[in-house]
Amino acid sequence: MEELNKIKGEIDLIEVSRKLWQGRKFILLTSLTFAIFGLLIALMSPNYYTSKCTIVPQTGDKSGASSLSGIAAIAGINLGSFSSGTLLSPSVYPKILNNINFQKEIIYSLYCIEKADNPITYFEYQTNRKYKPFTIFEKIKKYTIGLPGVIIRTINKKPNTAIESHKQEVNTILALSYNENAVINTFLEFLSLNLNNKDGYITLSFKSREPKLSAEVVIKTQKLLQKYITEFKLEKVRENLEFVENSYNEARINFENKQTELAKFRDANKTLSSALARTQEEKLTSEYNLLLSIYTELAKQKEQAKIAVTETTPVFTIIEPAHIPVAKSSPQRGTMIILYLLVGFFISIVYVLIVTSFNENLVPGFKNYKRII
Repeated sequence: MEELNKIKGEIDLIEVSRKLWQGRKFILLTSLTFAIFGLLIALMSPNYYTSKCTIVPQTGDKSGASSLSGIAAIAGINLGSFSSGTLLSPSVYPKILNNINFQKEIIYSLYCIEKADNPITYFEYQTNRKYKPFTIFEKIKKYTIGLPGVIIRTINKKPNTAIESHKQEVNTILALSYNENAVINTFLEFLSLNLNNKDGYITLSFKSREPKLSAEVVIKTQKLLQKYITEFKLEKVRENLEFVENSYNEARINFENKQTELAKFRDANKTLSSALARTQEEKLTSEYNLLLSIYTELAKQKEQAKIAVTETTPVFTIIEPAHIPVAKSSPQRGTMIILYLLVGFFISIVYVLIVTSFNENLVPGFKNYKRII
């Protein structure tokens, strides 16, 4: 039985080899066709340049925090929970990129473009035709794969008032125009934010046809990201500081009024001869002492809240700053040609082994057709 299976396996292997040998011209022709097609696509594909920066998010300076805590202790201020601010989780950073305000601010920032005499917005760079280089591949892609999008844009085409609507904050509900949404989607395709949870650093990169633009976008995105993270982080701390300052100002006014009232009473009653006057003075003195203790405590809390704002301000330590790339990052033309060659090779093998075998059993006289391949 084992010998029969072995013989059968050898026969199958011989049959497969025979079919491949008979179809060698077809396999070679198909592989070369795919390779040439891949070469054409590689040559017509525009060059892209990638700039990146590596940053490490931190919260203040630990040594500075210790010094501030020591000074605060000497002054009688206990920082307590204020000095134990926690870092905003880096896993939230990609969510910030989806913030509409963030997206609008980044696409309406000014950048230096080769074809523009003055800096222009990224929105204008993507929507103005004169800044788009002509490539045959892009035209073919636009009217083949992207044909449905072209039809939809033609039907829904509206006057472009994106910049005016951006400058006028009329509605409280955030919204994006059709062009803004398209530009932002394109921007996010080229932007990459990778988190390394193990080592605690973040890599921010951007790909563009212009090297300088890539570096400028990375720098702008890094600064804007830090701005939003800082706002999110300090929101509650600032609310507490504002509350304490308001309470402090109110306590200061009450204390000063009571202080003035007590001073006037004492001036008017320099010789306390009646028990009623002494009782009134004691009452004013106790109220004065109470307001003084409240005023003193709120003064400490005010300084405590100010120190907390300084300590919990998140900063980015830039390990690898963004720079203008010299070499292109894509396309990898050699890799593209090899991939197309392999795809054509495997497709031709599948055709020879499966399709021809299937037709050979169903179509009479198919053996004569095999001579073609």
